[in-house]
Amino acid sequence: MSPGVLWMLVNVFLVLGVSGVGTGEESVFVKEGDSVTLHTNIEANQQETMRWYFNGNQIAIINGEKREICSEDECKERFRDRLKLDHQTGSLTIRDIRITDSGEYKLVIINTGSVSDKIFSVSVHGVSAAQRDEMKRKSVKERESVTLDPGVIKNPNDVMKWYFKDSLIAEITGDQRKICSDDECKERFRDRLKLNNQTGSLTIMNITNTDSGDYTLQIIIISSNFSISRISTVLTVIGEYK
Repeated sequence: MSPGVLWMLVNVFLVLGVSGVGTGEESVFVKEGDSVTLHTNIEANQQETMRWYFNGNQIAIINGEKREICSEDECKERFRDRLKLDHQTGSLTIRDIRITDSGEYKLVIINTGSVSDKIFSVSVHGVSAAQRDEMKRKSVKERESVTLDPGVIKNPNDVMKWYFKDSLIAEITGDQRKICSDDECKERFRDRLKLNNQTGSLTIMNITNTDSGDYTLQIIIISSNFSISRISTVLTVIGEYK
């Protein structure tokens, strides 16, 4: 195997993650600065209690109408408002993930007469400040076009979603593409977005200064119980030179 092919495979593992082979456990590999969502794949109901643990310490709980994140000072200090709990499903999101967030995340579901659990082994790969800036920052002049590259090899079965300032603007699911499904997006971009089905890259044409901001890519790994979000680009639009 050539060094180039080997590096490509390593990059895929680090970016997309791989499912663990152990029963009830999944291995998740992400890059520092990503956000990762650990999915329960169920709908929470009032008869269930869901508890999330990090390395044996409770970090979140759903119990009926009760929703609580980081009740202990140690948890608050470690995660600093970077945890988010989905009230409908109990899924847990760790935002702006750090190397110190590596470890075992365990979900315990307690229902009438039964207890089940799910374990995620999360490994965070560090990146240098120079790499982080290179990946995230891009400047472009007004009226030019820019292409945002996912930086990963697209798996045909996975879902890719592009967000602009937390608003969904484009999505690829298999061979299906959706661009600007809501009126606000259609008004802002006016047929100026283009998706590449093969690579997942997003092109913004005829750039305007209102297009400046964060463009985030979410990758949902269909065969696994987690998804990864990454700020792909912080785009700065420079006014035309007269």
